Amino acid sequence: MIRIGPAGNSVSFYESGHKNTVEEPEWLHSIGLSAFEYSFGRGVNMSDETAEKIGEQAKLYDIAVSVHAPYYINFANPSEDMILKSIEYVLKSAAKVRLMNGNRVVFHPAACGKTDRGEAFSATLRNVGKLAEALSSLSFDDYIVCPETMGKFQQIGRVEEVIELCKLDEHFYPCYDFGHINCYMQGGLKTKDDYRRIIDLTYEELGEKRASAIHIHFSKIEYGKSGEIRHLTLADNLYGPEYEPLAEIIDEYKMSPVIICESKEIMSDDALLMKKCHKIV
Repeated sequence: MIRIGPAGNSVSFYESGHKNTVEEPEWLHSIGLSAFEYSFGRGVNMSDETAEKIGEQAKLYDIAVSVHAPYYINFANPSEDMILKSIEYVLKSAAKVRLMNGNRVVFHPAACGKTDRGEAFSATLRNVGKLAEALSSLSFDDYIVCPETMGKFQQIGRVEEVIELCKLDEHFYPCYDFGHINCYMQGGLKTKDDYRRIIDLTYEELGEKRASAIHIHFSKIEYGKSGEIRHLTLADNLYGPEYEPLAEIIDEYKMSPVIICESKEIMSDDALLMKKCHKIV
């Protein structure tokens, strides 16, 4: 089953009279969407009570909930204290998403800073290994943790890097942000075969179970010489990438991903357009 939905509350959610994320699952169900991603980008500050209320509604309306861990996670940081904090951010995000009746946590792997990319990735690999060990302390074992592909050249998170991170633990599934991938490829993600190469590599390296159930972020994104600049909507005709070729691959391979639309402000509206690209949802 393909799950499609927005990252956060879109303009149309508020325009329809809703005010609180607790109301999001019922609203998404009413318009025909089946996934929702909540961002802890600035910190895991939601109360357990609110998380449980969202979880009750998500279960009632069959909405797959995922969360995005804080944006300031950096597993290439040379400070051991900062690595411990990064691990703690993921653990807190995982505990909270469980209360929300979900099990997926997305995180940004790292930034190179002034360090050579090879050294930065080696540090990231080593420290995400520590994260894998720490995750075993969770009270549930069906968690899925998703290192995300990144859109700027000085960030760790290219497709091959994400795959290597996922090899560290069977609970790690790729989060392919295809807008980010298109940014670091400088517009190189265009055809069905461009998408196929990424998906085929994932099947080859990680196996069918994880490859078929990857986490996807999708939006068109403006990019420059350093990579990502800002998110756009599907109406943009300049930067891309296009969703239809990816939808064809997902349908052809009979995949069951969670697909999160990150279009600027109208993510629910664009998620519905993405849903229409699939033969079976």
